[in-house]
Amino acid sequence: MQLGMVGLGRMGGNMTRRLLRGGHEVVAYDRDSAAVGRAEQEGATGASTLRDLVAGLHAPRAVWIMVPAGDVTERTIDELAEALFPGDTVIDGGNTYFKDDVARAEKLSARKLHYVDVGTSGGVWGLERGYCMTIGGPAGIVERLDPLFRTLAPGPGSNARKGYVHVGPAGAGHFVKMIHNGIEYGMMQAFAEGLEILRESGSDRVDPRHRYDLDLHDIAEVWRHGSVVSSWLLDLLEISLREDRDLSAYSGYVQDSGEGRWTVQTAIEEDVPAHVLTASLFTRFQSRQDDSYAARVLSALRHQFGGHVEQKRNGGGP
Repeated sequence: MQLGMVGLGRMGGNMTRRLLRGGHEVVAYDRDSAAVGRAEQEGATGASTLRDLVAGLHAPRAVWIMVPAGDVTERTIDELAEALFPGDTVIDGGNTYFKDDVARAEKLSARKLHYVDVGTSGGVWGLERGYCMTIGGPAGIVERLDPLFRTLAPGPGSNARKGYVHVGPAGAGHFVKMIHNGIEYGMMQAFAEGLEILRESGSDRVDPRHRYDLDLHDIAEVWRHGSVVSSWLLDLLEISLREDRDLSAYSGYVQDSGEGRWTVQTAIEEDVPAHVLTASLFTRFQSRQDDSYAARVLSALRHQFGGHVEQKRNGGGP
């Protein structure tokens, strides 16, 4: 098939390469001309503007957007809508809030344009491993675009077992991906807490009879084989520990890209208790506070009501 790709960063660039390797024709655009040049070296047709990109496509056109969620995506879609023609399709594969998808689909429908949202998972490994995709939009349009999804997915086929599935109308694809990312937060937090407990078993705070000097890399590696917690996240953890057993290259500042917040917000709207997902999100917030006022409040209150002396950061105290 022929596809226009807007956004050639870590995800969009690798998706373009995978599509080209799969025999598709890609017209590529990015605000960074160097990124366009790299795509051209891979076999894509470069475009200098969005209108040039549209001009390089034949009807019915399909344009896939991989740019940051929010205003950037909104402006890009608005500009594309001015250039596209009735019957064309806009595909958003970024991390968009699903309610925005619904509004966009309605707005584009008034112009006789189709809208498809694709929750895309795979990160920087997707070029070789493929991408897991949950897709929202009109069934007929999704079916027409199937060759693209089949090439991007981890394996051949056209069902959920092969890495992609049409889950419902506009917004459904990003809704499912949002919950996926919320679950991911919780899984990552569980690994983080478990490994810290293992690591601290060697601390001088532990009774010498129960103290263990554990090799966390060896433990992560053995868990990858036959354990019920084996997963791609565990595979990535093993790689990290293999490269740096103390993880000394990391500061511990943990960012979030929005989906975790949206997941918690949706849980509130649906009256669904989401203890693990909410706690994992708040832990990321806490990681950004080197000197947390909230923690100081807790310490002060403990001292006032119980006479507890604060343990110092250097490990001192009673």
